[in-house]
Amino acid sequence: MEPEQSAESPGRVRRALGITTGDLAAVVHGYPVMTKRDAGNVCVKGVNTTFSQRGPADDPEAVVFVHGNPGERHDWAPMMEALDPTIRAVALDMPGFGGADRPRRFDYSLQGYGRHLSGFLDALGIKRAHVVAHDLGGPWCFAWARTRRQSLASLVLINSGILLGFQWHAVARLWQTPFLAEISMALLNRWTFDRLLDAGNPRALPKAFLERIYGTIDAGNKRAVRALYRSMRPIGEIFQGMADDLGGLPIPVLVIWGTEDPYLPVHYATRQAAIFPNASVHLLAGCGHWPFIDDPERVIDLVVPFVHAQKDSGSRSA
Repeated sequence: MEPEQSAESPGRVRRALGITTGDLAAVVHGYPVMTKRDAGNVCVKGVNTTFSQRGPADDPEAVVFVHGNPGERHDWAPMMEALDPTIRAVALDMPGFGGADRPRRFDYSLQGYGRHLSGFLDALGIKRAHVVAHDLGGPWCFAWARTRRQSLASLVLINSGILLGFQWHAVARLWQTPFLAEISMALLNRWTFDRLLDAGNPRALPKAFLERIYGTIDAGNKRAVRALYRSMRPIGEIFQGMADDLGGLPIPVLVIWGTEDPYLPVHYATRQAAIFPNASVHLLAGCGHWPFIDDPERVIDLVVPFVHAQKDSGSRSA
């Protein structure tokens, strides 16, 4: 199946649901629409995990949003707001990120994050998950799904996937290098952080978005990132194992990819269709690694109908 090039920004879902341009601007610029009543915390094997939730809290089927690096649960606020309020939606901060704990003894590997996600979903009583993942959120979810295949109902991958033949980008190689990683992270400040992210994006990222993400970066986050990237040095073997275990899953998959991503080049988008037979691939021209920040309307217009269709299909087959 040929990927679909998406260059328009119609905002049809946003308008139909009554979400204003001001609402989206508030979220993208760092001020989530969701209120404090939507926030929660669960402890998973001693690790406090912050999350946001909308919809019926007792529904065992939920849309689960998983951020990447750098990222946190508020990245997903506009999409959660755009979903039908009768759908349970959950976005969590993974250990080392956002408001979650940063324990020194946590297993900061893909397998460790997969186990944590499994415990988190169990704690919330979620038995069937429609996963929406960005960046490393995809591999974290794949690590979970390798042991919970029947719980993965559908999948949205945003600049993420099983990246066969993957080559590390320069920043990741730096994080994997002892001493140099510690020095570079110690020297990181708001000015260098903003320029690092902007340098890898085709358009300037909103300043308040950068401020929100930078506010989550502390010594514990930096330690978690170093441990995570060093654990993934045999990345070829890791992704091949995921492809062997999960390739061919007959679940609906939506792939969304910013064509100007310097970290995960766009050719990986089309490769997801060879791994997941029911994948639909959409390439967003002019967007970088964070297409849901570059152009949230276009991403919402793809994700929300897809998720609604999966929920409707599940209801009919139940």
